[in-house]
Amino acid sequence: MFVDRVTIFVRAGDGGNGCMSFRREKYVPRGGPDGGDGGSGGSVILRAVQGLTNLAHLSHQRHWKADRGEHGQGSGCTGRCAEDRVIEVPAGTIIRDRDRGHILRDLKEAGDSVVVAQGGRGGFGNAHFKSSVNRAPRQHEPGQPGEERWISLELKVIADVGLVGLPNAGKSTLLSRISRAHPEIADYPFTTKYPNLGMVNAGSEGGFVVADIPGLIEGAHEGHGLGHEFLRHVERTRLLVHLVDVAPTDGSDPISNYRTIRQELERYSPELANRPEILVVTKMDLTGAEEAKADFARELGRDVLSISAVTGKGIPPLIRHVADRLDEFPATTEAETKTNPENPLAPASQSENG
Repeated sequence: MFVDRVTIFVRAGDGGNGCMSFRREKYVPRGGPDGGDGGSGGSVILRAVQGLTNLAHLSHQRHWKADRGEHGQGSGCTGRCAEDRVIEVPAGTIIRDRDRGHILRDLKEAGDSVVVAQGGRGGFGNAHFKSSVNRAPRQHEPGQPGEERWISLELKVIADVGLVGLPNAGKSTLLSRISRAHPEIADYPFTTKYPNLGMVNAGSEGGFVVADIPGLIEGAHEGHGLGHEFLRHVERTRLLVHLVDVAPTDGSDPISNYRTIRQELERYSPELANRPEILVVTKMDLTGAEEAKADFARELGRDVLSISAVTGKGIPPLIRHVADRLDEFPATTEAETKTNPENPLAPASQSENG
């Protein structure tokens, strides 16, 4: 199961209460206050890690709570601080405050983390209030309640190249040929139901990550088909590879098919539509494919690459060309909405009783 959106409730631990205690030992007159402070409650932290590809492991548990700190004790014993509750998520996860709507943090790389709920501070024991004029203080503090909030997690896979096109344009087949990914491949539409990632070795040029998303259809930006749910996964890519079937089995026009996808990209996000694009016609092993490619390139008036995922023809030049184009563009773009620089977490709501 692939899950790229989930909403969870996080609750940090309360701080332990401070202790009111006085030293009572034989031969120690006027021992004085010795109540210890309470320990701090655990915070809830989200951390991006390698090895996770989606948020499915969070979909079955909606409430996450850290432990509270221990109470202070007599003899000056401070309560133990609770351990933080760490929730692991895949790199590329955007964390938002569900109620306020602002972004708390964009965890782009493995190792990035953010505290989404701060643990409560432990209360002071009466020993803390001792002074020259207050030798027997009886005041002590309760622990502070931990923060709590509902947060929304949205995954946008981090890839250098995004494969777009109509269903059955050959995206999954190409991904299986250029990487070790094993996407489902069949001769019916919407075989790909969720994004697939593959690492491509480009030799001396290095390597890059390719994302294959479900095929788009007309009206995808309005919710038609499957691809609209996953268009966000190509928003971080630096380069789009647009695959067009040069000889569709349904008899449709390749030019119209190409323009349909371009219109859907523009309606979904003008910024995404302006992303650098490599146009590739597929299934060049079919009869008449060369003539169809020539007509296609002439009609559009631009350079067109061609491949056959079945025979492997044209794939090595495509990989080299993609690697060269990636060198021309900077790394992944910033998220659409940026974190508030003054207070990236914003105040979380707290319960009255902690």
